[in-house]
Amino acid sequence: MKASQLSKNEYAQYYSNYINKAGEEMLVSGLESSLSSILAFFNTIPENKLEYRYDAGKWTVKDIIQHLIDAERVFAYRALRFARQDKTSLPGFEENTYTDVANANKRSRAELLKEYQLVRESTIMLFKSFNEDALKLVGVASNSNMSVRAIGFVIIGHEKHHCEVITSRYL
Repeated sequence: MKASQLSKNEYAQYYSNYINKAGEEMLVSGLESSLSSILAFFNTIPENKLEYRYDAGKWTVKDIIQHLIDAERVFAYRALRFARQDKTSLPGFEENTYTDVANANKRSRAELLKEYQLVRESTIMLFKSFNEDALKLVGVASNSNMSVRAIGFVIIGHEKHHCEVITSRYL
């Protein structure tokens, strides 16, 4: 399925931008293709830009990589819980606090990208394990309904969003 085939009741309005950025790729193939494109993108960024902040209080490129890793882990966990028909309402997470304490700027690009790759490979396997019925299941996270399949498209669109920000404000 493609992101454009989702119904509006499968995700909160907040995620519309990410869903739209997922484009017309199929869910699993989109996760797979974005793995290689994201790795290539971050490997082209000059070393002197990895810890650059375009304004006070803004994240560095390394912070953004770590944020993508953390967010994907959170989203994959939500997808697992919903696909297993867990009806527990899941809390949100404070992305700025996560980033502030993650120490991404003390890590190498290679280490961050290896972690990103491993997390994505795990996410791909998780989504491949879901059948069509599981992908349609809906749970509650951050006080909003979200389907398993919408989560996958949010992951794809979320990283595209951050790559666009990096291109326009960091490079």
